[in-house]
Amino acid sequence: MLFFLLAGHALMDFALQTDPMAVCKCRRSNHPLQQAVPWYYWLTAHALLHGAAVGFLLRWGYDDWYLAVWFAVAETVTHWLIDFGKCEKLYSIHIDQGLHVLCKVAWWGLVAGRVVQSPPGS
Repeated sequence: MLFFLLAGHALMDFALQTDPMAVCKCRRSNHPLQQAVPWYYWLTAHALLHGAAVGFLLRWGYDDWYLAVWFAVAETVTHWLIDFGKCEKLYSIHIDQGLHVLCKVAWWGLVAGRVVQSPPGS
């Protein structure tokens, strides 16, 4: 599962992220598209796609909607915050990617280690 979470991240952050999204998700970008679509729409859409990938993979791997939804939300929020920090130049792309990988390891560890489980009857 960890492999698929990391591959999903690579897919969303590199293969499927368009050039406009990569640029326009940053608040200080001067890309012309930001006049029509604000930066926080781009960043939120990008983070939601990452959350959807995590949710899909956890649903597929563990057949558990509860875990899928909660970790999808957690991924969306953390991805948004991490990318915001990178866009604000608080750290480099290397730190950004390291933090994203750390999140995937955490999600996997919490689920695989049964630290987080669905409540009884859910």
